[in-house]
Amino acid sequence: MRIVSTKEMAKIEKTTYEEYFFDERLLMENVAIQGAKVIQSLLKEKFLGEEIIFLIGRGNNGADGLGVARHLSNNGFRCRAFILAAENEVNDEVKKQMKMASAFHVAVNYIENSDQIYSYFEQMAPKVVVDCIFGTGVILPLSNFIYEIIEYVNDNAEVIFAMDIPTGIEGDTGLSQGRAIEADYTLAVGYLKLGHYVATGARCSGEVKVLDVGFPKEIDVQGDKFLLLPEQMVKLVRARDLFADKKVFGHALVIGGSHGLTGAAAMASSAALRVGSGLVTVATWEPQYQELMDRLIPEVMTGYIPLDTGKWDRLIQDLNKYSSVVIGPGLARSTRARRLVLEVLNNFDGPVVIDADAINVLSLSEDKKVFNMRNAPTVLTPHFGEFAKFAGIEYEEVSRHPVKYLKELVDEINCTVVLKGPCTYIGSTDGNVYFNYLPNDGMATGGVGDVLAGMLGGLLGQDAQIKEMNISLVDRYDLFNRNVALSIYLHSLAGKFAAEKFGVRTMSAGSIIDSLSQAFDALDASIGKVTKGI
Repeated sequence: MRIVSTKEMAKIEKTTYEEYFFDERLLMENVAIQGAKVIQSLLKEKFLGEEIIFLIGRGNNGADGLGVARHLSNNGFRCRAFILAAENEVNDEVKKQMKMASAFHVAVNYIENSDQIYSYFEQMAPKVVVDCIFGTGVILPLSNFIYEIIEYVNDNAEVIFAMDIPTGIEGDTGLSQGRAIEADYTLAVGYLKLGHYVATGARCSGEVKVLDVGFPKEIDVQGDKFLLLPEQMVKLVRARDLFADKKVFGHALVIGGSHGLTGAAAMASSAALRVGSGLVTVATWEPQYQELMDRLIPEVMTGYIPLDTGKWDRLIQDLNKYSSVVIGPGLARSTRARRLVLEVLNNFDGPVVIDADAINVLSLSEDKKVFNMRNAPTVLTPHFGEFAKFAGIEYEEVSRHPVKYLKELVDEINCTVVLKGPCTYIGSTDGNVYFNYLPNDGMATGGVGDVLAGMLGGLLGQDAQIKEMNISLVDRYDLFNRNVALSIYLHSLAGKFAAEKFGVRTMSAGSIIDSLSQAFDALDASIGKVTKGI
């Protein structure tokens, strides 16, 4: 599903009007019809006797809201619209919609100060509020009057809907200045917006519902930002061959662990095994070998890395017997660790997952050439702090414009980059950015990133074509990026099931590994279990 910036949205609207001869008034009426339909379906009969309050601004967002109120009133709901601007401030479309809404028995009131709304709430105690004050083109900061109303509504409404984007949130950055409407549901007009998934916007948008209002379908695929959807992930799950042996399903190598941090490598290797790898080997520094053995499950094979770099020749020669390499979980930040990461990047011809300390010992300024010289796909999995350090950008800047800086980094190093957070952004080498939005505070715990790294290595290693030199690099990258997207989604889905089973406070990274079978079953249930040959 496509995600757009405000500039892209303006272009879509212009193209729709000029090239498809679609009337703006018809578009607005479609917004009203579809918006009312979604609100009615979500409220069901619980709030049928309640008066729904619409907060109306001076522009087209307010006009859309009045149209929604009109249709809900026509369907039996009691609706009241508070116009939060003077009569000479509202645009002509708002005035037209006010007349129609009044004719359909929507109570319309101009509001001169916030005390009028406070008084109404105290007397009538309305439970449902629809925010139609400002859309994605809002210019911050807002007036004190609007901020006062936002704060009061957030504190007193039971259910809040926002038209297109919550008031107080910038359409592209998701940033706010002061409080923003904290919506339970956001009704996105035509397309998802960047602000729904970035910064404060992700916290305030609630569940986003996209209104199909008549934009041409062929425009949908012309963007470069998309939300990952379950139906897409179902298509990426590879069927397994009932008659295959373990070698068919790949041999993943995990390199990591250091004093006190061998658990990271142990979790990554367990996760690689549990996503279907035929074989998994984990290697750590020689002094930590026994510590790792004490933490490891018996199905995982082991090895160690000598501290003496002069003894690494055999290790480097053996790299290409593996189908994928994960390096970084618990590796430590040292010059020796840096050299090891560079040796892997320079000498392994298959897919590499660069995680945690392997990112921390590298930098864009020093190592850009190493990434560009590789003839095999690479994925980096930084969180925001690691991304900022690696790219040499201030953390605050990355937080403000994650998609912008992500795309720039992918272009510079020709690698897939997974920027991890409540909303994870996948910067793909095909030029697109994919959004994985399944926020889960239970996953804010140690080891969750290590599990993801292991899953990536395990799934990438099972697709033998990614390492095949007789197919084009473009095709190899395409297969690679598909497996990356599936890994990210499965990780979040397993986290969701873990939270449901164990609770967000008591789940751990190991709970995600234990929930992987349920995540796979959920996808398999959508397509039917495939047990015969590929």
